[in-house]
Amino acid sequence: MKLRLAGVAAATLLFASPAYAGAPPVSARAFLVVNPGTGEVLAQHRAWARVPIASITKLMTVLVALDRTRWNDVVRVRQDAADVGESTINLRAGERISVGDLVKAALIQSANDAADALADYTGHGDIASFVKLMNEKAAQLKLERTHFTRADGLDARGHYSSALDVTRLAEAAMRDPRIRAVVRLRTDSIAGGRRLHTWNDLLGVFRGLYGVKTGHTAAAGWCEVAAVKRNGVTLYTTVLGSPTRSQRNTDLASLLRWAVSRYRPVWVVEPRRVYLQAAVGYGKQAVPIVAAQGAVRSVRVDRPLVERVVAPAALALPVTRGEQVGEVRVYSGKRLVVRRPLVATRAVARPGFGGRVGFYAKRTFRHIGSWFT
Repeated sequence: MKLRLAGVAAATLLFASPAYAGAPPVSARAFLVVNPGTGEVLAQHRAWARVPIASITKLMTVLVALDRTRWNDVVRVRQDAADVGESTINLRAGERISVGDLVKAALIQSANDAADALADYTGHGDIASFVKLMNEKAAQLKLERTHFTRADGLDARGHYSSALDVTRLAEAAMRDPRIRAVVRLRTDSIAGGRRLHTWNDLLGVFRGLYGVKTGHTAAAGWCEVAAVKRNGVTLYTTVLGSPTRSQRNTDLASLLRWAVSRYRPVWVVEPRRVYLQAAVGYGKQAVPIVAAQGAVRSVRVDRPLVERVVAPAALALPVTRGEQVGEVRVYSGKRLVVRRPLVATRAVARPGFGGRVGFYAKRTFRHIGSWFT
């Protein structure tokens, strides 16, 4: 439904919109669907609950490492990093590899040895010092229900986050163009002839999805935070604790499809539409007032828009063509969606002294005449 109000001469026009169902059921332990541009939470379940997040942790590992190192720095791999198990790129103790290649391995293939090598290098051999930096960064990002004890995200006591915090972490990470470029890759090649392959099964499959990070451990289940851009809007969806990889993909795709369907791009300010007929007096024809420029925005199909025209009902002469005489504002709830100047479509000159005298004389005679009719 779209509700239109005018500023000085109000008019209401209603557009019926169909009813829309709520979010689809999913099996994840916790989830969150949010529009970061507006802060709107479209759907959530236990989004504030503290749960394990597995390798999504590596987003923070990479953020902290890139804060304190350079992409082309060369890292000498230490034994503790080479020895870590599960998902790895088989780093060897003493091997030299760039920070950039380790970032790719940590984010694309979710390699634990790459994450630990980054932590080791950034923390100058002191992993505990690096983990402290991770928690300081979490506090800086206001991740209030997050605590790290490892750089790789393997199960550990006291290592947890929430769907809300994971989403905020992903948003922060995606502000770095280097991270943004890496997480959209399905495959890549790095030093040592290594070929990386993503665990993000929806990349290249779900249209508009361009990241961000997956994770899996026995305690965390199957997790993912995803960013999708479609229908002119960017949305983030986090699912934590799906029981299987296949179910995680189903949960995520269902939520993403539903979330994308909440929006469509529309003309919220219409070009060439007459928003107001402004009187100018002296018997002259009213001046049509239009928006100086149209505006298309992606808006919620299940939320009303309120349009407010702020302009005088009558204009003082002279009026020049293209002169700004007010503005149109469109709101979704209390949030201003867009504002555009309103301008006069034609010029109207101010009558000279004789013209003004003649106009008032004619009006006076008409009034007098009306007394006798």
